[in-house]
Amino acid sequence: MMNEETSSSTPSSGGVKLFFVRLSQMYQSTLDRWTPHTRMRWVGAAVLVLLFLLRIFINQGWYIVCYALGIYHLNLFIAFLTPKIDPEFDPYDNDDGPNLPTRSNEEFRPFIRRLPEFKFWLSITKSTLIGLICTFFDFFNVPVFWPILVMYFITLFCITMKRQIKHMIKYKYLPFTRNKPRYQRVGESPTTTK
Repeated sequence: MMNEETSSSTPSSGGVKLFFVRLSQMYQSTLDRWTPHTRMRWVGAAVLVLLFLLRIFINQGWYIVCYALGIYHLNLFIAFLTPKIDPEFDPYDNDDGPNLPTRSNEEFRPFIRRLPEFKFWLSITKSTLIGLICTFFDFFNVPVFWPILVMYFITLFCITMKRQIKHMIKYKYLPFTRNKPRYQRVGESPTTTK
């Protein structure tokens, strides 16, 4: 008797599970197709952020949502600028100095971010969509004096970026290097190319 009840409920739960597995596969397939199109992804994200800000500006509300989204985007940006293994807190560093190269004659080590570019874009896009959806509900439209939020955000941004830039200078890394540097051979002239 117990087996009949269990077997009768299995097809419906299997169908729901199959639906969500298929939905997850379609979502991942879409993300995989978007991966190589970096410029278009960021243009789309910028348009989405501008649409969100336009909605905030036109409706004169949802400043708390805008502030929370700005703080989250700042947090993502800092993670994007930070190396995956922070030289300041590296437990495997035997006081040999920073892990990143500091001179041109050292071995090239690419900059590995704590938050990769694709995940940065995806998080910004998702959070902006969630923020945009929140602006359609009056529940999130909490009355606040928005100039204080703007000043606090600007102060927080300046302090955070100052700390990040000091960290970059201290450990001599630049998070925006793109390619491995090319060195010239000893007898090769600067104009000779292969």
